Amino acid sequence: MLKLAGRMGRAKPSAIMAVAEKAKKLKAAGRDIISFSIGVPNFLPGEHVYQAARDALSKDSGQYGSNRGADALLDAFLKHMQDLGLTGYTRANLSTGIGAKHVLYNLAEVLLDEGDTIAFPTPYWTSYVDIAEIVNARILLLPCPAGQDYKLTPAQLDAALATKPKVFLFNNPSNPTGMVYTKEEVIALAEVLVKHPQTWIITDDIYNRMLFDGLEYFNFVQARPELRERTVFVDSLSKTYGMPGWRVGFMAGPEAIAQAVTTLNSNHITNIPEVTTAAAIAALSGPQDVTTAKNLEFQGKRDQVMAALAAIPGVVCPRPQGAFYVFPDISVAFGKSHDGVAINNDIDFCNALLESKGVACVPGSAFGEPRALRISYTCPTAQLAPGMQRIQEFFAELK
Repeated sequence: MLKLAGRMGRAKPSAIMAVAEKAKKLKAAGRDIISFSIGVPNFLPGEHVYQAARDALSKDSGQYGSNRGADALLDAFLKHMQDLGLTGYTRANLSTGIGAKHVLYNLAEVLLDEGDTIAFPTPYWTSYVDIAEIVNARILLLPCPAGQDYKLTPAQLDAALATKPKVFLFNNPSNPTGMVYTKEEVIALAEVLVKHPQTWIITDDIYNRMLFDGLEYFNFVQARPELRERTVFVDSLSKTYGMPGWRVGFMAGPEAIAQAVTTLNSNHITNIPEVTTAAAIAALSGPQDVTTAKNLEFQGKRDQVMAALAAIPGVVCPRPQGAFYVFPDISVAFGKSHDGVAINNDIDFCNALLESKGVACVPGSAFGEPRALRISYTCPTAQLAPGMQRIQEFFAELK
């Protein structure tokens, strides 16, 4: 019998999308569903982005574009990086992709041979494990529970890097926890990274503009400039500009890595489409008022969700300061039941919550932390309070 490639036995569909699809089907069947599941910003970019796309359509060349990305797009991204404090890069240090997920997949292909080890903190974004398993890399998980605010410590990092993983992958601000490493915390981790020159570093920082409480973004390269030669910075338009469906991702790092990613592009996507490129340039270079306003709105929603969770006895949730997620430890519910349905783990909890209250959340086990669940609070504002009230009622009804 003919068989698929062995790697397909390691490939899994997105756990997040599975929850979102289930919620969508229930809603289509007439159920009143409030979804806190999928991590989309749920706002649209400014009019200038759409106008740039329309203008590009009117003068479409119909030609192939650059495998690396159009010069004007690369220049706009360089300016964006400079605004973040990441200077000294050129076009040769950059490449693009069909979203940050595509860039991360390319980086896995570029940096990891079969059997190489990639290390990253837990909780993690689901696709980190999925991508690593497809390329048949070994995975070294660094557990960071709620008791340490879901953050990696320098001692943990030092111990992990002593085993000489090929790649260390770092996500700040974090999906799924929303936690943000302070400047001082980034510096402390950077001091450890300097001691272990055998490991490549990827910083997945696509929420770098979504910071609350006056925090500012800070990167390992800013802390220790010598890390530039083995650090890759990954970014995206999806979250910051409300453009997840436009699929534009970026990387900045050593020239050899940028060229390797560009070579992979030449073998599969060829280039980002011309219209999408024009919209991306407008987003990066144009007015930032929509992004600024939404960041303030998300901070207010964060406060609303945290207040609701604080009223639930036994639920523990470190206070997130970025992105648009909260990640409460709901293990107090384990061993109980709701309307006769046993709650033995996070999956039981989320299934029962969806069926009984019509609230969709993603089980924490999808992110490597089975004691928790992820709430994405980008739903319409009018749905947030009712959704959190349903969660409170669910807990109150546990026996």
